Amino acid sequence: MEMTFRWYGKEYDKIKLADIRQIPGMKGIVGTLFDLPAGAVWPKERIKALVEEVEAAGLSLKVIESVNIHDDIKIGLPSRDLYIENYKETIRNLAAYGIEVICYNFMPIFDWIKTDLDYRLADGSSTMAFEKAGIDKDPEEIVKEVEESSSGYTLPGWEPERLAHVKELFAAYKDVDDDKLRENFAYFLKAIIPTCEEVGIKMAVHPDDPPYSIFGLPRIVKNRDDLDWVCNVVDSPSNGITLCTGSIAEDPANNVYEILAEFCRRDRIPFAHVRNIQYLGNDKDFYEAPHLSSEGSLDMYQILEAMYKNGFDGYIRPDHGRMIWGETGRPGYGLYDRAIGASYLLGLWEAIDKSVGR
Repeated sequence: MEMTFRWYGKEYDKIKLADIRQIPGMKGIVGTLFDLPAGAVWPKERIKALVEEVEAAGLSLKVIESVNIHDDIKIGLPSRDLYIENYKETIRNLAAYGIEVICYNFMPIFDWIKTDLDYRLADGSSTMAFEKAGIDKDPEEIVKEVEESSSGYTLPGWEPERLAHVKELFAAYKDVDDDKLRENFAYFLKAIIPTCEEVGIKMAVHPDDPPYSIFGLPRIVKNRDDLDWVCNVVDSPSNGITLCTGSIAEDPANNVYEILAEFCRRDRIPFAHVRNIQYLGNDKDFYEAPHLSSEGSLDMYQILEAMYKNGFDGYIRPDHGRMIWGETGRPGYGLYDRAIGASYLLGLWEAIDKSVGR
């Protein structure tokens, strides 16, 4: 297992690589080229510069999050083949500089949804939360609220230039139901996985966030059976999952421990986002809790034990964190709480390792 930390690049992230390097046990960066739009080819010289910058700081760069998928691919338009060819070229370019895993998602329009980016906890810290009552709004209103509460940062999957046309996007997806989206996803995977096998890249799809329909949009990566379908539609070690404990557990019907155990055992989880959530009164309302098990609804020891005992040997990041100690920045992506979370997860992993006697 290797602990990693998401970083948006020096132009888009106030956190410095030197600060990340000081987190005990932190080995790698989960990187991106944040300014490149979905559908663009990632240039080799940009990838090379990013890898060299990270390695010069004493960290590795083996995971990219995300190479976003153009809407034409998800909708199934004739132009999708051009964007798929671009994606394949990006895969080859990333592999040329040692990238091993690409995290991505296949969600229409919104990569994730929270209704409050500054949810205040009793200890004075702030986190992100989702309450279904807060989602009964026009999508344009949601986009405006997210932009206004993002502390001036562009959020992943909420690029303003794309979501400025949110009404047009909804119109484009009007005939795309679960079956059609699944058909388009299969088309995409069948086109790119041979390239991944050729160059040694593992694709790792992130579950839907939240794992159920919002605004009537289809959701096809939301539970154990959907993950099984993903793995079987193109049965290859290069076709895997980014198992996000927080996202999959947002639906209490999903047994996150059993899902982790099964897909680790099948060697289909090269990358994991490990975080805790606290359910609120409504069983599908929650806030993102501190990583400590007792602070939320998930047993983080049991999560890591399921991974360890079923052979997980990939990359982990602590995913989101609260804003604590007066820190400000991109919601969910401060330094301090994610550093605490990483240290806690590493401590649990060490305890499990020593108890098993490996």
